[in-house]
Amino acid sequence: MKNNTPINGDTLIELGFEPDAWFKEAIEHINTHGLSEEGMKTYLEPFKKPPMIPLKVKPVPYSINLKAENEEESVNVNQVIATMNEVMRTPTVVSGSVMPDACPTSKIGTIPVGGVVVTKNAIHPGMHSADICCSVMLTDFGKTDPKLLMDAAYESTHFGPGGRDRDNQYPFPKALLEAFEGNRILNDNNLIQVARKHLGTQGDGNHFLFIGKSKKTGNTMMITHHGSRGVGAKLFSKGMKIAEKFRKKISKETLRQNAWIPFDTEEGKEYWDALQVIRKWTKENHEVIHNKAAQMAGAKIENRFWNEHNFVFKEDGLFYHAKGATPLKESFMPDVSGPRLIPLNMAEPVLIVAGESTASNLGFAPHGAGRNVSRTAHKKSKGDKPIEEIFAEETKGLDVRFYSNEIDISELPSAYKSAKMVRNQMEEFGLGNVVDEVIPYGSIMAGDYAKNAPWRVRKRKRMEAKESKGSAEINP
Repeated sequence: MKNNTPINGDTLIELGFEPDAWFKEAIEHINTHGLSEEGMKTYLEPFKKPPMIPLKVKPVPYSINLKAENEEESVNVNQVIATMNEVMRTPTVVSGSVMPDACPTSKIGTIPVGGVVVTKNAIHPGMHSADICCSVMLTDFGKTDPKLLMDAAYESTHFGPGGRDRDNQYPFPKALLEAFEGNRILNDNNLIQVARKHLGTQGDGNHFLFIGKSKKTGNTMMITHHGSRGVGAKLFSKGMKIAEKFRKKISKETLRQNAWIPFDTEEGKEYWDALQVIRKWTKENHEVIHNKAAQMAGAKIENRFWNEHNFVFKEDGLFYHAKGATPLKESFMPDVSGPRLIPLNMAEPVLIVAGESTASNLGFAPHGAGRNVSRTAHKKSKGDKPIEEIFAEETKGLDVRFYSNEIDISELPSAYKSAKMVRNQMEEFGLGNVVDEVIPYGSIMAGDYAKNAPWRVRKRKRMEAKESKGSAEINP
């Protein structure tokens, strides 16, 4: 028997359906055909969604390749384990590992720096973070004078916020532009303009340009460390929005930062391809800086290799999310030949390593020294000691330059974990073999560029004016 009473959206909601784009067409069909209650339920059957995917009751087991050697480190290790335990309850996760340089970042349940998380049929943008393809590149300049190369590098690189002026931009390769335009997610004029402006820039934070000499050959080497800058951050933002749409549909219990894009969807394939384009951009970004320094110094390039340590690697249907972990396994980077790079701090050698995949390292090594405390906490730990004095003590014998001409003590060696501890634990846990070291000559970093930011200058002037006025009133 037909039903002559029209239905509306409330009817579908009462039947357990969530408001969706198909409501309008379904309501029109049911009312036009006057479907009975039974007929309506039969018609709506295909619109039923599978039940939400719950979090795993217990964390998936993972390898912990670090241990505490002092009280400060113990606090850090406990925080790393607490956040990793929540990450490992994510429905897609099948395995994981933590490196000796691990440290927590953001709220609990967020993959720590130094974490590796393996998932099935899922790309988690939050697990590679906004600094997509943060990576290191080494160029061997033979017997070039390191001072000459340092001066050339200082002129050719660019640190701090923003990008290069139009007159100072590097040519954007045609093939790279076509790759951006050929991907639906990246074919965005604003995003492409940022890609143009940021080419040949290194940003801020712990990114650096390091110059030193090979312990094995004595050759001068330059190493750069940076990610995909603003263009990568924009892709990350888009990826998180796509992942959030899926999270709401398939796994509301999953933490927002761990939302994923199923790889077997159109969006999954597009996002994966977009990541590969950003990887190409980042490699190009390293190369233009190295090539310009070589040109300005009149130096010959004898060798070059690189590796990312903040990326997603795919193998056998699994996705290896490395949030600050160096890929050792050759199949993760089939287009790369040569060893891998692990920087520690500006006063320590950059390690050149090789190694094998094991059950506990999952094919990865540390990516650096990591931190035990935040930048702010480290600065407070120095008390009232003058910044210049701290800088002189920690960089003695080195040519260390800050691009903003303002020292950032949160990037000095004492801000990081013990390099000796990281190296010892690399050996203990089988996380790569050191085949050479680049002994430091000097480095360039952004420095405290925000110290003289326009808003800070205005604030200081207002305070000075207020103090001057108060003094005048007291002493007329």
